[in-house]
Amino acid sequence: MTHEFNGGEYERASALQQQWGTRLIAELDLQEHARVLDLGCGDGTLTARLAALFPHGEVVGIDASEGMLAIARQKAARNVRFLLLDMNALDFCDEFDVVFSNATLHWISDHERLLRNIWRSLRPGGLARFSFAGDGNCAQLIGVIREAVNSAAFSRYFQGFDWPWFMPAVPQYQALAERSGFGEVRVWGENADHWFPNAESMIQWIDQPSLVPFLARVAEEDKAAFRKFVVARMVERTQAADGRCFETFRRIQVRARK
Repeated sequence: MTHEFNGGEYERASALQQQWGTRLIAELDLQEHARVLDLGCGDGTLTARLAALFPHGEVVGIDASEGMLAIARQKAARNVRFLLLDMNALDFCDEFDVVFSNATLHWISDHERLLRNIWRSLRPGGLARFSFAGDGNCAQLIGVIREAVNSAAFSRYFQGFDWPWFMPAVPQYQALAERSGFGEVRVWGENADHWFPNAESMIQWIDQPSLVPFLARVAEEDKAAFRKFVVARMVERTQAADGRCFETFRRIQVRARK
């Protein structure tokens, strides 16, 4: 299932994701004419940053959210283009030197299919480099959301609900990646736990993108109450005496070569 996000709000609330992505880009050794596929490009900030590194190459950013792409397309350039495309429907073949993704792939449930499609998208010798949420990520938020969806006030909206995130442990993902056809695979974990400077910055992150798939299930008249419940419990659980708010961020890092 794909989700529709507010690209403008995400752009304003995604400082942490941008920080992770900037580090990821810095370690890429790209050739002058490289073609790069950015999976889940979101508001397009990192896509444009990638393209600026090699003006003779090309970066293709894909996302399933029109709201995200509305912001991303404002950053289009001669060597940057954006496509509305569900990652589950990737059908490129031997087209890219690098497949890149930052803070997105935990929204995809079937990684066996995803990794096969990434392998097929790459040219021989091509590199897959991505980072996404792993086991233990957002322990506070997930606990609060599970509390909300199981509560008497909201449980009726979540009958048959498919959990939106896939957050594997490192050994689980290593085994999965090794079955996907890559000649070289390295998977490792990273602790990126974070203190938000204040409750407001944490709430922005909760709103976009974390609450989106849950609010989509709740009737209009109860959306505000659901959000209020989650926000209040998160502040209660995470805020320190100095006003900062703590959340666990655990990343799966993947580097694989075709």
